[in-house]
Amino acid sequence: LGGMEAEVIFVDDQRKPDVAKQLANRLVKSDKVDVVAGVIWSNLMMAIHKPVTRSDTLLISSNAGPSPIAGSGCHENFISMSWQNDQTTEGMGKHLQSIGVESAYIMAPNYQAGKDMLSGFKRQFNGEIVAEVYTKLGQSDFQAELSTLRAAKPEATFVFQPGGMGINFVKQWKQAGMDSVSKLYTVFTVDAVSLPALKDTALGVISTQTWSPDLDNDMNNKFVSDYKAAHGAYPSFYAAQAYDTMMAIDHAVRESGSTDAGAMRAVLAEGGIPTTRGTLAMNTNQFPIQNIYLREVVLDADGVATTKVIGTVFEDHSDAYASECKF
Repeated sequence: LGGMEAEVIFVDDQRKPDVAKQLANRLVKSDKVDVVAGVIWSNLMMAIHKPVTRSDTLLISSNAGPSPIAGSGCHENFISMSWQNDQTTEGMGKHLQSIGVESAYIMAPNYQAGKDMLSGFKRQFNGEIVAEVYTKLGQSDFQAELSTLRAAKPEATFVFQPGGMGINFVKQWKQAGMDSVSKLYTVFTVDAVSLPALKDTALGVISTQTWSPDLDNDMNNKFVSDYKAAHGAYPSFYAAQAYDTMMAIDHAVRESGSTDAGAMRAVLAEGGIPTTRGTLAMNTNQFPIQNIYLREVVLDADGVATTKVIGTVFEDHSDAYASECKF
């Protein structure tokens, strides 16, 4: 990376905040790593943020972007290579507002990212919220929520249910015939992680995202082609963001000629980072300024379900918390 030999240490946080914190302390105190990178879940990022950043180690998120560390709780040693949680759902809120949707039922798991996602949606959507529902993290049965939703008959249903939760929700939605009740819109629910399980079930579902496999730039075209050749499937946004994170580390080391946290941070804070989303600009809180795309699930030429960009909701979109961040 950056012309230097790199050692990569993998640790498994087991989706447990206490385990994540213990591992983070080990990485910075015992292993003395130069960079801690990764983290899918926002509650785990909250657990490791202080132990890593206060050790003068660079913490780069390849996914989680909780609001507390984007605003007043920000730290100069934290860099996001993904998005601030609210950003993507602000795109969906704006889209539904722009097409004249008057009522929406909104749902997410009850943890930091879920709360951020719904906050972002509400920031841009001015119609009636018929219900704001927080489900148990890891929930697999959504029959009670679907019954309530059927009775409410909202014009739109907006859902954030990542991973296995999303697979179960969409399958149960279809089995219950909910398409005749409300139009389904999602974020981080229907994507390359869930589509192999959902297949045609998810055709037509609309989502917003900062990335899509069909974004037409040289780095993304090569990344998607190489990934499909190696794995026989489309990459997920998790994979794209992880790739971008490694490209950011490479860029920081190469441009600074150093593995010093301050030197690498200075390079990344300037932006101009090559990624699968194009050249990325950074906000003052060191979260990306980027486009938010509208995507639809379609079948490709080989009959494989994937997402296709059908519009751009925001161009060069900043998160809502940057002005609160003071290093």
